[in-house]
Amino acid sequence: MKKYAAEFVGTFWLVLGGCGSAVLAAAFPDVGIGLLGVSLAFGLTVLTMAYAIGHISGCHLNPAVSVGLWAGGRFPAKELLPYIVAQVLGGIVAGGVLYLIATGKAGFDVAGGFASNGYGEHSPGGYSLQAALITEIVMTMMFVVIILGATDERAPAGFAPIAIGLGLTLIHLISIPVTNTSVNPARSTGVALYVGGWATAQLWLFWVAPPVGGVLGALVYRFIGNAED
Repeated sequence: MKKYAAEFVGTFWLVLGGCGSAVLAAAFPDVGIGLLGVSLAFGLTVLTMAYAIGHISGCHLNPAVSVGLWAGGRFPAKELLPYIVAQVLGGIVAGGVLYLIATGKAGFDVAGGFASNGYGEHSPGGYSLQAALITEIVMTMMFVVIILGATDERAPAGFAPIAIGLGLTLIHLISIPVTNTSVNPARSTGVALYVGGWATAQLWLFWVAPPVGGVLGALVYRFIGNAED
């Protein structure tokens, strides 16, 4: 249960820190942190939690990562569902806390997006469903490759959280304009439920593409990282 609680807390921090930076600070008058700041915030949530709970649960914080680690032979199938449930619940609770904070400002309206992920007219840059699908699959694939490589027993010890956190930062720098960057079904669900409408209608893509990318990332790393070849 401690592992599941750690995943809950870690995913809570990822959604509150990452989506919170987007909702509260990205466009704050005159001193907004912008896309660079939001990208860094998501990376920092993973980096800090990797050091805080990595030794407890492995710090997945993401159903697609859990699926990728399972496909890569690093995680038992029997723990997939409990991990995913804990991650999604952590994301939803974080979305609720963020909603309570954000609605403390007069005139706030979740219709503005509330850091939700989307495609088509709900893509920040107006990108199509096809572009969103490819982006989410490829970005998640590379994220899992980074995770598997950085945590390989042959990799330098102690530096994995830095590589993983910076990897997530880079992923956001690339893909925020396309989908507002998910690569994480729990992150997407945690805010979409409070927006409803289009956000929940498009949520399916962010439950399909990231796990597919996670499995592909595992297959890539199994090929390039196999010490016996």
